[in-house]
Amino acid sequence: MFIAMSLDGFIATEDEQLDWLYSVEGEGDNGYGKFMEQVDCVLIGRKTYDWIRRESPNEFPYKDQTCYVFSRTPQEQTQHVTFIQEDIGSFIKPLKTELGRTIWVVGGGEILRACLEANVIDEIIVTIAPVILGKGVPLFVGLAQQKSLTLIGTQQFNQFIELHYKVNVAESC
Repeated sequence: MFIAMSLDGFIATEDEQLDWLYSVEGEGDNGYGKFMEQVDCVLIGRKTYDWIRRESPNEFPYKDQTCYVFSRTPQEQTQHVTFIQEDIGSFIKPLKTELGRTIWVVGGGEILRACLEANVIDEIIVTIAPVILGKGVPLFVGLAQQKSLTLIGTQQFNQFIELHYKVNVAESC
């Protein structure tokens, strides 16, 4: 998982805008390019996929990676996307065993929660922006169980701070 959030835990405003994120002074792409160099597969929830298509109608940003979009309703496949209607955990567990596979769960909150509950997230990289939104789309909502994490490292990108954690699946409550 690699995502940015406000200091108070929101990944977007209530109307799904990210303007607040782009108004903060960072460094270059804040580590995104380096992260993407290792990603060969992306997993996206359908709401996030729809948002990406609205915001980037002419260029799909993950055309160089295998891309799966989880949707409760059947969708027609596209040139760059395979739509999945099956259980997230059951789908991801065999995918993780493929040699050399680096999988990025892009978002949103529903797919992130489902992946955490299925214990298929190995690492969480959260970049915190120095903004307090007060309300919006929360990163973590309604987890059925507590998750224990181990800090792997931190990195500062001017006004942003990146926190990199390993998820301790065996220690989750």
